[in-house]
Amino acid sequence: MAAPSDASTLRQRLWQAALPIALVVLLLGFSAVDARVLGPANLLNVAQQTSYLALFAMAQTVVILTRGFDLSLGPTVSMVSVASAMALAAAAAAGLSPVAVLVLGLVAGLGIGLAAGAFNGIVVAFLGVSPFVATLGSYNIAIGVATTISGGRPVQGVPDLFSDVLYRGSVLGVPAAIVIAILVALLLHLALTGTVFGRSLYLVGTNPRAAAVAGLPVKRILALAYLLCSGLAALGALMMTARTGSGEPNLGGSLSLQAIAAAVVGGTSLAGGRGGVGTAVLGALFVTILSNGMNLTRIDGYVQMIVLGVIVILGVVLDRARLSGR
Repeated sequence: MAAPSDASTLRQRLWQAALPIALVVLLLGFSAVDARVLGPANLLNVAQQTSYLALFAMAQTVVILTRGFDLSLGPTVSMVSVASAMALAAAAAAGLSPVAVLVLGLVAGLGIGLAAGAFNGIVVAFLGVSPFVATLGSYNIAIGVATTISGGRPVQGVPDLFSDVLYRGSVLGVPAAIVIAILVALLLHLALTGTVFGRSLYLVGTNPRAAAVAGLPVKRILALAYLLCSGLAALGALMMTARTGSGEPNLGGSLSLQAIAAAVVGGTSLAGGRGGVGTAVLGALFVTILSNGMNLTRIDGYVQMIVLGVIVILGVVLDRARLSGR
């Protein structure tokens, strides 16, 4: 009688081991072409790049758990970058203290990000618009805002202190970006697994109707999910702005697709109700290593976009296979 259960457990463990094995194969494969892949400098670069993408993958995971996604994440990053840089430059020009300038820039960036998340949450949760249509609309709005207020040009004047804290800084020799990503991952994991809100996200994603019948405030939970998603995206945008040293209207680029790819490849189900911080981080590491390896081996950027699209499709196909095999 226990055989079916044992077989199911074995399949589950094989699925869980697949991505770590793929990561090792990927590293060894690229290192065979270019030995720099496993060099200390490149591995540190991969870790830092993974820190940024992990934040965005965690952001997408929060809404994917509810059967949604956020196509506007990339443009939101651009909008936050431009707005925070403008606030930083204006505060510095006004002669405010360095700490006041830093705080104002952080508040401006996070405020813009949370406003974008609130907009998406209201449209999806309370107006009943599908996540695809709602975030596609806000995608264009965010691009328009970022381009208009910046004039389509980088915003200069970001003070050194901003970059010192969020990019060049370190804790016990560990770069600031990695430290921030680890702290956010720990806090989000605790929120998803140890709070009523976190458990509600899984329930809403698994069966929205049953969640509503059980008395859960489904609309409020959905709205908060999009708010949290954009809040995390805003934090990542501030970190990337510190790295570039300017507000970039094109900073978001293909981040929406990369973040979804990382979440899905890591094991977060687009069907909702399954996934977490661990899957987001693993997926981000996979996508970063793949991108880094293709860059070092000089694979064309357009080809890389094709590969990224294939990864998203493959992740969805594997997710369906995983669900059907349960």
